[in-house]
Amino acid sequence: MYYESEGGAPRCLLCPRHCLIPDGESGFCRARISKEGRLYASGYGAAAGLALDPIEKKPLYRFRPGSVILSYGTYGCNMRCPWCQNHSISQTPPPPRTPHIAPHELLRQAVSTAAGQNNIGIAFTYNEPLTSPEFIIDTAPLLREAGLSTVIVTNAAICEGPFNDILPHADAMNIDLKGFTDGLYDKCGAQLETVKRNLRAAAKHSGCHLEVTTLIVPGENDSEATMEAEAEWLAETDPDIPLHITRFFPRWKTTDKEPTPRETIEALARVARRHLTHVYTGNIQPA
Repeated sequence: MYYESEGGAPRCLLCPRHCLIPDGESGFCRARISKEGRLYASGYGAAAGLALDPIEKKPLYRFRPGSVILSYGTYGCNMRCPWCQNHSISQTPPPPRTPHIAPHELLRQAVSTAAGQNNIGIAFTYNEPLTSPEFIIDTAPLLREAGLSTVIVTNAAICEGPFNDILPHADAMNIDLKGFTDGLYDKCGAQLETVKRNLRAAAKHSGCHLEVTTLIVPGENDSEATMEAEAEWLAETDPDIPLHITRFFPRWKTTDKEPTPRETIEALARVARRHLTHVYTGNIQPA
């Protein structure tokens, strides 16, 4: 899905990059591959991780609190945040001989854990799940028919059409709002306005519970003025959107920074609470 042919090669229309992908190569996200003029979702069902998590770990604090959910992740991402916390899978293509799981098989695992461990559904998480939206589109209706929930943890940096196709399938979504400046999004390889548009669409969709997470990276998005602007904008959208302000630890290409001071997280939470009803702090335990 989400491509058109241009000069015999597929141009991906999933995210604003619109990669024109030569035969045998992958797009920027490493999860969509060109073969003989057609585009394939190489991340479709390519399982990088499958584990039961507390719903609060997504983080979702106001959607079925106290429950557990079966978390599924694959490979690839259409952003390049230098401090990526899951870079081992998000910044790599599916390795050769990666085990694949079909939608009905994932449903079977979800139903099994629902019966034995009170699992409420599937969370598409760990990497960027919207680099393989076809898998969600195929799996979510099966979950809904079985009375299970679909949760999506996403950067929301995809085009409006694909995002709106996905939205009706999501019972809950956590959108990772990286910060609130164009400069920060330039470093991560995406556009703030794209994410804001999709976040607002999710907030207005009555069938989807929305929460937002911002990872605070020292020297990048830790100013009180930036948090004030972010919280004000979220409050204009809906003051009841839960916001998770989380602590950074050195990862991937950003190992030269210290973990975010806890005092910074608490100070930014106080700023956000001037505008938002539900503000939470996260990752404040030792690394």
